[in-house]
Amino acid sequence: MAIKNLLALVVLLSVLGVSVAQKGLHLKYYKHMCPDVEAIVHRVTVQYVSRQPSLAAALLRLHFHDCFVRGCDGSVLLRSRDNDAEINALPSLSLRGFEVVDAVKSAVEKKCPGVVSCADILALVARDAVSVINGPSWPVPLGRRDGRISRRSEVNLPSPFARIAALKQGFFAKGLNTTDLVVLSGGHTIGISNCGLINKRIYNFTGKGDFDPSMNPSYVRKLKKRCKPNDFKTPVEMDPGSVKKFNSHYFDSVAQKKGLFTSDSTLLDDPETKSYIDRQVATAGSSFPKDFSDSMVKLGFVQILTGEKGEIRKRCAFVKPKTKETLTFV
Repeated sequence: MAIKNLLALVVLLSVLGVSVAQKGLHLKYYKHMCPDVEAIVHRVTVQYVSRQPSLAAALLRLHFHDCFVRGCDGSVLLRSRDNDAEINALPSLSLRGFEVVDAVKSAVEKKCPGVVSCADILALVARDAVSVINGPSWPVPLGRRDGRISRRSEVNLPSPFARIAALKQGFFAKGLNTTDLVVLSGGHTIGISNCGLINKRIYNFTGKGDFDPSMNPSYVRKLKKRCKPNDFKTPVEMDPGSVKKFNSHYFDSVAQKKGLFTSDSTLLDDPETKSYIDRQVATAGSSFPKDFSDSMVKLGFVQILTGEKGEIRKRCAFVKPKTKETLTFV
């Protein structure tokens, strides 16, 4: 089975234009150093997510944030004495799930001290968290190293207020394409936001007491019942009714002009992303699980550190205390 999985991954990555050998990651990277790592990660992740299913979206988002800032190097997990790490940036303030990563890391350290990176643990936790709520699974090649740098000023994530051109530019900069953009947006099917991020969109879009005309009026009325004009905290499901089910319903919502964010609605403005949405709606999401898995594999290769680069942290929130060169927060 291991050989089968490895062959499948090699075929997948060759199709996606990614070489395992070039990138330095391998499915069995820890085979001799920590053979039980995936079992440990799975066990602890299941314990947390089965009790609190909303953690699946939180952990998936945590992995995405990590990869989009300095690459998949675990830098989103670092904390700073001066509150100027990635975790302190405005888009990061609502991140959750750190306790799961810490619990997994602690369990792995007991079995294999100083071996498995926090970056790899986060990649595995995101995969397993989605699978707990019956979402797709995907192969996670391992061997990432942990970064030593985490800067609040470098957090420049795809914005929920962005239009399609800016979103595509952001994804292209990370080696991801338009298909990856629309497919990974499908992860919003389990997402939860808050009224603060949509208040202007539904109450005062152009400063004239109007709502965004790209939104379905019936959806706006429903949102206004939940979010009052001065409400910035009430949680809002990004795909109503699907927050505990990883499925393709998000694309149905977007096609009906019920995308919560501008970044959701604008997917209808591009021929390629709109065509993908229409195809998922017409086929009840027949290809979405595989497409999501493929795009998650690609995401996991973004700007990784391997070999002698980076380090293996003992605690995910702190770099290893070495010399002055390893000071991380500038």
